[in-house]
Amino acid sequence: MIPVTKPFLPKAEDFKRYIDSIWERQWLTNNGPLLNELELKLQEYLGIKHLLYVSNGTIAIQLAIKALGIQGEVITTPFSYVATTSSIVWEGCTPVYVDIDPETFNIDPAKIEAAITPETTAILATHVYGNPCDIDAIQAIADKHQLKVIYDAAHCFGTTYKNKSVFAYGDISTVSFHATKLFHTIEGGAVFTKNAKLLKIMAGMRNFGHNGPETFSGPGINAKNCEFRAAMGLCNLKHIEEILETRRKLSYHYYKRLKNIKGKFPKLNADMDYNFAYFPILFDSEILMQQCMKKLEGANIYCRRYFYPSLSSLPYVNQTPMPVCDDVVKRILCLPLYHTLTTADLDLICRLIMRVQNYQEPVLLKRKEIKTNPSDNNLQQINGHTF
Repeated sequence: MIPVTKPFLPKAEDFKRYIDSIWERQWLTNNGPLLNELELKLQEYLGIKHLLYVSNGTIAIQLAIKALGIQGEVITTPFSYVATTSSIVWEGCTPVYVDIDPETFNIDPAKIEAAITPETTAILATHVYGNPCDIDAIQAIADKHQLKVIYDAAHCFGTTYKNKSVFAYGDISTVSFHATKLFHTIEGGAVFTKNAKLLKIMAGMRNFGHNGPETFSGPGINAKNCEFRAAMGLCNLKHIEEILETRRKLSYHYYKRLKNIKGKFPKLNADMDYNFAYFPILFDSEILMQQCMKKLEGANIYCRRYFYPSLSSLPYVNQTPMPVCDDVVKRILCLPLYHTLTTADLDLICRLIMRVQNYQEPVLLKRKEIKTNPSDNNLQQINGHTF
């Protein structure tokens, strides 16, 4: 079986050395030494001064919203994992959707200003698949209208923008360290900010609002993480360059084998160095996508419709038509990508997809679709590399 993803795991003996040290200290949680070591090593690796390791990526977004005092309406994307929207709703705010760019699948900055009202207080944008949004355009709009900016950068570990970690942008950026991510701590996440005062506020919130053993600075929650997960992070961080390089090579192999696909890949931001967090294809038709997925599943190869459905269709939001997103979610498919995949595995996946495309006649959809131009599938646009 080939699943859509597998977690990277270090050698068991390397992890066990950290576990043995936890047993010796008997310090399991509450800002232990391994957690502090992980935060320091992440700061060093990412070149980020202010970060906090937290229990997961969803809590990271919720802390960001709370720490910035965001209320009212939050402009956001309909094309993201559900946690992006649910965090806004959970914190008592109202998500206001802006459609996505049909090439990058990120929120379209050209459509943001039309959605701003007197109730708008922030923009929460997702760097989809680890591919940065138009950060400069979003920041210019936020500065003009005095809005806060949060980036859901769940997929972005290892991505840089203009030679800096993508986590360095916005008022607060957040990341997930869930087991499905290329860098993981089994469960976990982090918040990043340039503002030391904001970091102090979130540090208090992470630990029930404590600012001393018996004093409290304000309301808080339990967003702490533990020594066991920090140990996994310390193990995995030692392998991060190998992980990134392997994913790059596997992705290039996909691009070469699928250069004639009836579909296209996301257009990557020209100002970034990509982490190859996922391998999505936007097929020319929903039927072709479904036929390819069915063929692969018949061979015990599992893909993911990521993201599906559009968040603007959730039952607990103000449901809003998003023409571009509504079309993309029906045709997008993420192929398997993880550290232990081989080029032989990729050859099999690509061979099955091309067999469906070339020898099965897909039924035409009886609906209006946003047309894709096969010539747009020029692989030279993939992060400036020629294939």
